[in-house]
Amino acid sequence: MEKNDQKQTAAGATPFAQTYFHGTKAQLNLGDSISPGYQSNYGQRKHARYIFLSATLDAAIWGAELAAGEGRERIYLVEPTGDIEDDPDLTDKKFPGNPSKSYRSTHPFRVVGEVTAWTGHPAEKVAAMKAALETLKQQGINSLNDE
Repeated sequence: MEKNDQKQTAAGATPFAQTYFHGTKAQLNLGDSISPGYQSNYGQRKHARYIFLSATLDAAIWGAELAAGEGRERIYLVEPTGDIEDDPDLTDKKFPGNPSKSYRSTHPFRVVGEVTAWTGHPAEKVAAMKAALETLKQQGINSLNDE
């Protein structure tokens, strides 16, 4: 066993668990669960069948910036409690291969931390994204989050 009882790989690097992020305007505490079944932050705001997370900070920032509500934008570090799968809205329709590393689950996520220092996208880029999403909504095209 190596220092701190962690095995080192042949190259000498210590493996770490995958970090996942969840962007929202909800105020949560360490140990809280994020679960499906609540009103969605997106689309038609129906009760969410899925909850979403990302392995990239950029995707989580978009989640926080585009979330409904008046609260402060927040990025949480989360730990899935069950299986996760690629988010088909982003992987199948827009970005094959999942470069944003965006996922969804029907299982809760446990909040294990918060990213408190991050830089959002320029206001005009966020406004353009919101306008594009509104156009899709008017055309009847909604997120799979609304399933």
